Amino acid sequence: MSKKILVLNGPNINMTGLRDKQFYGSVTLPEIEAELKKEAARLGYELDCFQSNHEGALIDRIHEAVGKFDGIILNAGALTHYSYALADALEIPKIPVIEVHFSNIAAREEFRAKSVIAPSCVGQISGFGADSYFLALSALDHILSK
Repeated sequence: MSKKILVLNGPNINMTGLRDKQFYGSVTLPEIEAELKKEAARLGYELDCFQSNHEGALIDRIHEAVGKFDGIILNAGALTHYSYALADALEIPKIPVIEVHFSNIAAREEFRAKSVIAPSCVGQISGFGADSYFLALSALDHILSK
């Protein structure tokens, strides 16, 4: 049985490809997910992708991950900067979580520099556009292969 990774995307990530291309690029979320699934399969993982603009829906998916997933890749969008509820939820499954961002959040507006979910994650990858997801998958593969 292959290992399973949950990919969660928060508010406005569904607008990738349309939204501020300087920071988010021109590739759409479905395009990223399709390529990420191919790479995951090549590495022997099954990927389940979910996007919501609602904090509670993301928290519900994290709760449902307990005992079903081996790792999580999370782009929480703006929730990164203020959702302590999301941070608390990430502690529940006891699996590695990699936080991802398209842009370098530390190099943008001051409010974006602080991630309240970072302490609940094993690492953060930001600033590499859509490649941030692939780098996160590689990092999870490294962690889960030990």
